[in-house]
Amino acid sequence: MVDLSKLRHTVAHIFAQAMKNLYVDVKLAIGPPIDDGFYYDFDMEKKITNSDFPLIEQEIRKIIKNNYAIERFELNRKEAIECMSGQNYKIDIINNIEENETFSFYKQGNYTEMCKGPHLERTGEVNPKAIKLLSVAGAYWRGSKNNKMLQRIYGTAFFQEQDLVEHLIMIEEAKKRDHRKLGKEMEFFIFSEEGPGFPIFLPKGKIIRNELEKYWRELHVSSGYEEISTPLILDKDLWHKSGHWEHYRDNMYFTMIDEKEFAVKPMNCPGSILVYKSKPHSYKDLPLKYGEIGLVHRHENSGNLNGLLRVRCFNQDDAHIFMTSDQIESQVIEIIDLIDTVYKKMGFEYFVELSTRPKNSMGSNEEWETATYSLKKSLVSKNINYKLNEGDGAFYGPKIDFHIQDCLKRRWQCGTIQLDFQMPERFDLNYIGKDGKKHKPVMIHRVVFGSIERFIAILVEHTAGKLPFWLSPVQVDILPITEKHVCYAKEIYIKLRENKIRAEIDESNNTFGKKIRDSLLKKVPYAIILGDHELSQNFLTIRNRDNKNQEKFSVEGFISSLEDKIHSR
Repeated sequence: MVDLSKLRHTVAHIFAQAMKNLYVDVKLAIGPPIDDGFYYDFDMEKKITNSDFPLIEQEIRKIIKNNYAIERFELNRKEAIECMSGQNYKIDIINNIEENETFSFYKQGNYTEMCKGPHLERTGEVNPKAIKLLSVAGAYWRGSKNNKMLQRIYGTAFFQEQDLVEHLIMIEEAKKRDHRKLGKEMEFFIFSEEGPGFPIFLPKGKIIRNELEKYWRELHVSSGYEEISTPLILDKDLWHKSGHWEHYRDNMYFTMIDEKEFAVKPMNCPGSILVYKSKPHSYKDLPLKYGEIGLVHRHENSGNLNGLLRVRCFNQDDAHIFMTSDQIESQVIEIIDLIDTVYKKMGFEYFVELSTRPKNSMGSNEEWETATYSLKKSLVSKNINYKLNEGDGAFYGPKIDFHIQDCLKRRWQCGTIQLDFQMPERFDLNYIGKDGKKHKPVMIHRVVFGSIERFIAILVEHTAGKLPFWLSPVQVDILPITEKHVCYAKEIYIKLRENKIRAEIDESNNTFGKKIRDSLLKKVPYAIILGDHELSQNFLTIRNRDNKNQEKFSVEGFISSLEDKIHSR
């Protein structure tokens, strides 16, 4: 069967042809396939809305029905520019590809598109009942706010209509699970106009962060890491030395102090290097494992911001390991095991990619080959299946990326292991070997959660807000039916708190039904119902969020029943 990417690339062209048929002034930019569909960027006078989709989809179906042959041909640079006359975005693409002598094109009916392909052989191979336009967004040409804002229209396509139906159901489910919606309803975090892209964690959201960080620290202490804290702002010269100035400065923020330029850190690694350099080291000290939950800032265009998934500042659970070359494999395996432990604890399945040298990189081919081989060897020794991702490594070294899969089958890149021969060289790091001479250590950059903020967003959507007991900001709601039951509620509250159980009392004047609904909306694991019967008999009626069954407990019996959950982390 032809792969989905090829199908969706073909549908993107059919979509663009339909837009040209309907809107004569439209200028075409780019229209690639993506993980769950495709999009196309257009420059046109008319503002497209969802109400225009039926008309466009009708035109798409006509093109499919006409069953045009999709024919590939090549043109030289001059011919390509002439062919794309009036399409300034296509011409801009041609002018920015210096290495090509010829350019490939695809023609179907009255429509010709410059494209690398591949595509289906005929438009009639597309199932007209398995296509859907989904949404409209804005996107700057080439991702730069200095360029014009285009209209980006998203769609999707499948081979079978049933696959489309299931996908649309998943989209609706994703909307219900949207962490921005749930985060607001459950009082986890907010964003403000005064700080776009800079999340503000509310008390309940801070509890989630604290619990994740507490778990992180427990794991890392037991694994031999030492926790450090490095400055938020460091001299610009340090970032020149690290290579970030050359390879990453467009994503950085800068400030002046005493007429000298400083950079707000986008990554924690130079700080760890300063810690390593603070005293001499012997081979007996290695591996040295420094962990840091460090706040970093990265410039993002406003159009790319997306709740906690894409922000301008976040806390990264970094660690940097300094080691000898013969310790690489054992350290990589140890990290793989650590990441595996965390993801299994959270209930995530995960997939692994090995990313190799990008064009924009530092170091010799020999160093990159050695580093890449070391990562491959570690994966093979753990019998881990992985996908090779050519050219997507960090600028200083190859990496292993871990993509967790949520309950909607969406994949998110979180953990990473990056092997680095470059920074130890650039910062002249060394240790004294067994031979009494200086040697260069090898450095690993790694994260488990990645961005803690982003991990929380994924976890909230994965669980639909029903966080595991140990992560729930409020673990027990106490619901007195009337005001006369509040005193008993406060006695229970104190006992729960004494046993380190996070609880709240709903003392509002709301009806009891409203209190129950509010507790369910907040996804609180347990609700204690207190009325006359409970008060007179000195027991609790417990409601579980996951079912409507009610159980009766003494206060001590209820606390005892939670003991395993309290320590489940």
